[in-house]
Amino acid sequence: MFFGTSYLGVMLMYARKKNITIVDVAAKAGVSKTTISRYLNGKFEFMSSASRERIAAVIEELGYRPNNLARGLKSKHSKLLGVVIADITSPFSSILLKGISDCCERYGYGVLITNTGDDPKKEREYILSMIDQHVDGIILNTTGKNQEFLLQLAKDDVPLVLADRPLAVKAFDTVRTADREITFTALGHLRERGYTSVGLFMEPLENGTRVCRCNAYQDAYREIFGKMPQVYFIEKLEEAAVIPLLQEFQQDNAGESRAILTANGVATLQVVHGMKRLGLAFPDDIGICGFDNWEWTELVDDGITVIAQPSYKVGRECVKRLMMRLYRNSKALPRSIELPCELLVRNSTNRQVNR
Repeated sequence: MFFGTSYLGVMLMYARKKNITIVDVAAKAGVSKTTISRYLNGKFEFMSSASRERIAAVIEELGYRPNNLARGLKSKHSKLLGVVIADITSPFSSILLKGISDCCERYGYGVLITNTGDDPKKEREYILSMIDQHVDGIILNTTGKNQEFLLQLAKDDVPLVLADRPLAVKAFDTVRTADREITFTALGHLRERGYTSVGLFMEPLENGTRVCRCNAYQDAYREIFGKMPQVYFIEKLEEAAVIPLLQEFQQDNAGESRAILTANGVATLQVVHGMKRLGLAFPDDIGICGFDNWEWTELVDDGITVIAQPSYKVGRECVKRLMMRLYRNSKALPRSIELPCELLVRNSTNRQVNR
């Protein structure tokens, strides 16, 4: 018998005796452990009222209470970093992950990797799940569609570094390529090779990197060519979507010496496919220069001129920045770290210039 003990006290004693965990509550309620964690932290924005009521009933039934003392005064590092990637199928991501993994090994850290498939809902869920698993910090290659959610994480002092894709608001450390400077270099090169009109081919402006590269192109084009910028958005990454854009670009620039700048390796591949289908050859019909030095770019028709990004170094610097925050200065102001790129000139822009 428990003389003078309340019902709640009995449940608390029962919970301690049975060592009921968040996993038990999740199983009983029929939801994920992440959902329980969000409930306990008062984050109900993506949770139905029915789910909230069911979770509350299960918690009361099991007598579960989180060990806030252990959570709040955790003194040991887990030696684990979470990495959230927007598109793991991209060669950029594999190189980035290699840099992260190699640097983590140096610091004695393990890596937990997830892929969102550019889905903002998955991004939120995976970040919350990683926090639940007590990772020491998170490296995020963001979808660019969760700014309000991410700003809340910044207010909660979650150690997080953005890899490649910046936010409009500087709330976190960001490590990315210095694409503005190299865009001016690339357009200057195209001008020197005698091209008189350059269009930018890219996917829609859904993340910070695309916005930065689009802005850099427009500024550089006005300064170097003295013309209105020409941006062509590839709505779907398939040949059928690119061909009409190439035809439009030709019509818009009839009589000009035309070249194309692409914003990433995926866009480069689509443009090359489209040019082949239309029977267009580079460098004389249309020159082409693009971001990302992927292996195939050196093999196509004696090579495509590319902007080589330091993707491996971006991964390493993300880890180093997290280590600085974890072990030296967690309150340091957010920094934007930009790493230099290199223009590799190949056949695709090597047209003969009449001087």
